Amino acid sequence: MTREPYPYARRDNVVDDYHGTPVPDPYRWLEEPEQPEVKEWLEAQGELFAKEMAASPNREAFRDRIAELVRSGTIGAPVWRGDRHFFMRRTPDQEHAVLYTVDAEGNETTLLDPIAMDASGLTTVDSWQPDKEGRRLAYQISVGGDEESLLYVLDVAGGERVDGPIDRCRYSPIAWLPGGEAFYYVRRLAPADVPAGEEQYHRRVYLHRLGTPVEQDVLVFGEGREKTNYYGVGVSRDGRWLSISASRGTAPRNDLWVADLSASSPDAPALTVVQEGVDAQTMLSFGRDGRVYVYTDREARRGRVCVTSPDRLDPENWRDLVPEDEEAVLSDFAILDDLDRPVMLIGWTRHAISEISVHDLATGEKVGRVPTPGLGTIGGITERPEGGYEAWFGYTDNTTPSSIQRYDARTGETTLWAASPGAVEVPQVTTERVVYRSADGTEVHMIVVSKPGAGPRPTILYGYGGFSVSMAPGFSATTLAWVEAGGVYAVAQLRGGAEQGEEWHRAGMLGKKQNVFDDLHAAAEHLIATGVTTPGQLAISGGSNGGLLVGAALTQRPDLYAAVACSAPLLDMVRYEKFGLGATWNVEYGSADVPEEFAWLWDYSPYHRVREGVRYPATLLVVFGSDTRVHPLHAWKMCAALQHAQAADDRPIVLRNENEVGHGARAVSRSVQLMADQLAFLARHTGLSS
Repeated sequence: MTREPYPYARRDNVVDDYHGTPVPDPYRWLEEPEQPEVKEWLEAQGELFAKEMAASPNREAFRDRIAELVRSGTIGAPVWRGDRHFFMRRTPDQEHAVLYTVDAEGNETTLLDPIAMDASGLTTVDSWQPDKEGRRLAYQISVGGDEESLLYVLDVAGGERVDGPIDRCRYSPIAWLPGGEAFYYVRRLAPADVPAGEEQYHRRVYLHRLGTPVEQDVLVFGEGREKTNYYGVGVSRDGRWLSISASRGTAPRNDLWVADLSASSPDAPALTVVQEGVDAQTMLSFGRDGRVYVYTDREARRGRVCVTSPDRLDPENWRDLVPEDEEAVLSDFAILDDLDRPVMLIGWTRHAISEISVHDLATGEKVGRVPTPGLGTIGGITERPEGGYEAWFGYTDNTTPSSIQRYDARTGETTLWAASPGAVEVPQVTTERVVYRSADGTEVHMIVVSKPGAGPRPTILYGYGGFSVSMAPGFSATTLAWVEAGGVYAVAQLRGGAEQGEEWHRAGMLGKKQNVFDDLHAAAEHLIATGVTTPGQLAISGGSNGGLLVGAALTQRPDLYAAVACSAPLLDMVRYEKFGLGATWNVEYGSADVPEEFAWLWDYSPYHRVREGVRYPATLLVVFGSDTRVHPLHAWKMCAALQHAQAADDRPIVLRNENEVGHGARAVSRSVQLMADQLAFLARHTGLSS
């Protein structure tokens, strides 16, 4: 059956020269979303997508089932300040999680409710940080998915705003000084003060005092440094020690400085170098016992915890407390010191499965393990800042909604502290951990979720493979809805992630990026060879860097996949640095300005690998109009290229273009519809019928 023609997209003769290589870009004009021609093209693509969805019989069933499953809600770990704690919770009927506080008498108060702020659901809480006494709360909100946070300060007892807004605070850490009257934070320079096109960069560390105009904030750090630097800032609980870290973009390394605020002014801290120009990540925690605990992957790519004193912060003075493990990756630690024998809890991931060990705080000797509910994922371990014997951590797995567990170091017991607020019926599924070999012989792990039974079934293969992001087990309405409908859902732990530590990450970045794509192809071939699925029943799915992954996969091995869901993707890898936050990622991908690195990018750039006469998988490209990280132009240009190459009567290439949402958080109802649309598309083109 012949499809109606794709919307017309002219092909211009635009060719750039990169180091002697001609690089065609026929759809350069789609980089201008305000042009009438682009708006007309997008409108036509929207009509095409609507017709595709109308022909997908599973759409409403998936939407209803996903909506039921997300009614489990969510619960976050407590952040303690004395006898008061703060936590996030989303109940079954809420569109966004709400921030609450509970006082010493157990009285619960709502602090931040995004729907109360904005009934449209477009406002999100991006981050929050109480002061050291729990009396003030700094928080950041943004609207419409643009992640351009405004920073405010709230009085916890009264609930009213006492400071703000401060703009240009995207991704800003907050480091309160004792007393709750001042904090360090990170802010971008004003657009008028930076070159055109660099408005998302040029961050600086400032000191802000409540009640003073932001124009009077004191510039503390960052002048004259790399424009793409991200900064971290922290102040010890006693207010004496200031630490500042700097990372060039998303580089897996940081420089680190410390200042003694008892010997220099908070306005002009006398910073000394702890680590600079070193290929490693390091952070400091100033203990209540006067010692400094150092988390680092320096000379230990899976991580270790060292100990030293504040006057001996040079790396040669670090002493291993908990050394690197040969198999597990160190992810977190907490100190429980209100005990006859103080201990340190160490969070680990072993092939992305979490565990917590208990160590003597003085010697590092392993003395036990923290019981956990199962083989799943543990969230951040929290403790009381003033010390104690309790710790809290989040837990989830493929069939268990999020919960918060409490560990008591006096008894060695773990108990449920808070369950997800909604009760849902979870389908019976089996979870299998498999190991397969990639093209170069490297062993790669994969989690396969399915209903009991045998025989090839429609399968979604999901991956990410970048930026040290681990693919860990977790409760997923998308996964469960697909499996319950009769499909298989597989998650591959590709190189580029952190499942095996920093070396695993580096084996999938820069000039080794092809390893990631090879790992995905090998996962697909393993699923086919073992009878889980067939090429005609296999779909791949990924978003952001995972969108790049599946974009490369569909152009490299179109024969291997029947359908693709490609969300918020990077696809023009020659020009990606020119848009959104692209310039912060050249430490992960490389830069087209450098001849050797251009060669890496040119070799796999999906947009440039589309060829006429090739039968591509059915492809759904998903983008978000307010995405300020990855510009939608990547998917627009790729859509035009694939539609030009694909025969009109072959598998469809469609574009889902959603406005007033961005790369990150959104209202639950919009997430449900997005997930349903993706599953419906993949079901239709892999033969799944619920």
